[in-house]
Order: sequence, then structure tokens, then C-alpha cells
Amino acid sequence: MSDSGSRLQAIEHRLEQLEIKASYSDDLLDTLNTLVAQQQRHIDLLLREMQWMRQQAADNQSGTFRSLRDDLPPHY
Repeated sequence: MSDSGSRLQAIEHRLEQLEIKASYSDDLLDTLNTLVAQQQRHIDLLLREMQWMRQQAADNQSGTFRSLRDDLPPHY
């Protein structure tokens, strides 16, 4: 009887360890999902900003070459 009792305790212990591991995995998955969603929002914002900047550049471009040095203050 002692042998079957120790087997049962071993199985219960393994089951408990698996439940703990599953709980940590669920928590990690939730954290990663939140992080990915935040990163996607940042990516979307950056894409909109890039699109806006490209539109601004296209609107401001007169067809002639413009050097970035033209934007430097006179003291440079």
C-alpha cells in the first residue's frame, strides 16, 4: 500500500508542478500579447508619421534639388 501511496503522491506532485507551469505560461502569454499590441500601436503611429512627412516633402518640393545645408542656421 505504501508503494501505491507514494506513486499517488508523486503523480499529485507532478500534476501540481504542471499546473504551476501552466499558470506562469498563461501569465507570460498575456504579458507578451499586451507588449505586442503596444508595439503594433507604435508601429502604426510611426507609419502614419512617415506618410505625413512624405506628403509634406512632396508638397514642399518644387522640382529642384534642395540641400539640407540650406536649412542650417547662419552661424554654422
